[in-house]
Amino acid sequence: MADGKKYIALTFDDGPDEVITPKVLDILDRYGAKGTFFLIGDNISERTAHLIRREHETGHEIANHSRTHSDMTKFTREQTEEEISTTDSRIRAVTGQGTRFFRPPYIAYNELMFDTIDKAFICGIGCDDWDSSVSVDKRVETVLGAAEDGVIILLHDQQNNHKTVEALERIVPGLIGRGFELVTLSELFARHGKEPRSDLPIIYSDVFKTELF
Repeated sequence: MADGKKYIALTFDDGPDEVITPKVLDILDRYGAKGTFFLIGDNISERTAHLIRREHETGHEIANHSRTHSDMTKFTREQTEEEISTTDSRIRAVTGQGTRFFRPPYIAYNELMFDTIDKAFICGIGCDDWDSSVSVDKRVETVLGAAEDGVIILLHDQQNNHKTVEALERIVPGLIGRGFELVTLSELFARHGKEPRSDLPIIYSDVFKTELF
């Protein structure tokens, strides 16, 4: 483990959502935990800008999850560029910054995407929390069971995902109680002395193990 401590990155896909995202932020902020939010460009609007601003100003990280959340393996280079650049532009208009990380919708990726998108590709360990049939207990059990130093956890602050909000009430203190510090993706890599690669066909599920395309 890096510097004798244990670090984990909680990441959240498909926001911002006007109801779920503030509840997630409330839990993280209550415990001094940091997260990384992978935003869908079409969810960025005047109605949600204040949530993105809050994420940015309270030390969370913002990342790119495409504009339309489509299967981008079916896209041309021009379509791929538009998905990323439009989302980055909308984020930059709110925060003044672009993004460093990209999570492919459905974790579907191909060589064209790696060639076109100049960002580190991020996966993570999920608990199928996009599926409303997965219980709160199962979400908590899966995340806590996967907890290791350097791991990236994949969750969703999507519309109506109240079960993940409920699960986070146990996940966050549970991880902290086990000695983990909850950090942004950039912090996770930095604390382990790693540089995320955007120049190779690599998708990260943690800072140590990578899957080559």
